[in-house]
Amino acid sequence: MTKKTEDLRIVFMGTPEFAVSSLDQLVQHGCRVVGIVTAPDRPAGRGLKLQQSAVKQYADARDIPCLQPANLKDPQFVEALRAWAPDLQVVVAFRMLPEVVWNLPPLGTINLHASLLPAYRGAAPIQWAIIRGETETGVTTFKLQHAIDTGSIIYQEKVPIGPEETAGELHDRLMEVGASLVLKTVRSIASGSYPLTPQNPAVNPPAAPKLFTEDGHIDWTLPCQEVFNRIRGLSPYPGAWTYLNGKVLKILGAAKKASLPVAPAGTVDTDGRDFIRVACRDGWIDLKTVQLQGKKRMDVDEFLRGYRTRPIEIR
Repeated sequence: MTKKTEDLRIVFMGTPEFAVSSLDQLVQHGCRVVGIVTAPDRPAGRGLKLQQSAVKQYADARDIPCLQPANLKDPQFVEALRAWAPDLQVVVAFRMLPEVVWNLPPLGTINLHASLLPAYRGAAPIQWAIIRGETETGVTTFKLQHAIDTGSIIYQEKVPIGPEETAGELHDRLMEVGASLVLKTVRSIASGSYPLTPQNPAVNPPAAPKLFTEDGHIDWTLPCQEVFNRIRGLSPYPGAWTYLNGKVLKILGAAKKASLPVAPAGTVDTDGRDFIRVACRDGWIDLKTVQLQGKKRMDVDEFLRGYRTRPIEIR
């Protein structure tokens, strides 16, 4: 099946800001997005007001039809999707699709994943790549099939990870690189000529499972580099954390201070005004941006001006 890119009927599926960039690339380059599928509105904020997803806000601003199914197997949703008569579906940062959905278009469904598959399959590839100290990652487009993140690869693009880069910073770079790759993939599919490379089932790649609160708990007995990787890998969300005088303290920005004399893990050094440092196994972590339980995030000097409890104990 060969069509002009602008004639290809595309349904886009996604929810967060990461997906908006890819959707916008398709729209801005004349692709025919006939409908969008995104998450239902969710209560958010202190008032628990219903909040639209970033993708829903984009759809409304451009009058693109939008479905927000709670159940992707709901027959009414599937029929509404079928009524759009998509040639191709594009998925970016969305839920796992049932076969009745991903197998609906004649050209199938493609997905953008924020890693170099098969490495870091799962829900949190950006965070885990940094936590595990990778110096390179990337984005992959692939065809959806039964098992999650296992379909045949179409295109990949490598992206270096900076030695001090946070997950938030890498997220923003991968979002833009991924959007261009999605457009390239759609154009190739429309032309009828594109690669499909099966993932090697014999490879046992590192995984990127969903993050839980305990994944952020800092073990100060680990080497300095591992602690630093966890802090930047979980910044800005969900945040690496420790206990400060019995309260949860998120550490959202930090630096290594390996040149200082080694001290017992968990030792705290502070001048009470400008810095807080915590000892790891083989060095120190200099806290830069923190958020105490129930408070806003702030730089350490601002935090110290308002924090009067002494001594400061971290564990």
